[in-house]
Amino acid sequence: MFCLCVFLQLAAIERQIFDFLGFQWAPILGNFLQIIVVILGLFGTIQFRPRYIVVYTVWTALWVTWNVFIICFYLEVGGLSKETDLMTFNISMHRSWWREHGPGCIRRVVRPSAPGILDDYSYVSVTGCIIDFQYLEVIHSAIQILLSV
Repeated sequence: MFCLCVFLQLAAIERQIFDFLGFQWAPILGNFLQIIVVILGLFGTIQFRPRYIVVYTVWTALWVTWNVFIICFYLEVGGLSKETDLMTFNISMHRSWWREHGPGCIRRVVRPSAPGILDDYSYVSVTGCIIDFQYLEVIHSAIQILLSV
């Protein structure tokens, strides 16, 4: 159990880092809660605190559900679209960090030439990715589900 909790913590922390890089606030909040509840679950298991174990069990069901939602979101199942600002609570236009920095991706910044557009605003062209960003996000969520079950 201890070893599994360590893997859960490491996976959640790794995911938290990449979600912070992409300014995805909904996953950041979920990852933060996951880290806290895994600590409580580990403490509850070691100290045999039934309430903590129940909280951990309920949270694990919610965590699996959240990760299934993320898989559906990035695979655009049931009318969901990965192009929306849902993961950032509609606060910003940030996207998955993997969109521009995935393995093998070549990122090229193109400055707009139209007058009246701010100089600091640019378009990003990404080519040559070995694996698309949505599949990397799906793999992250699938790993979280496997570790939780």
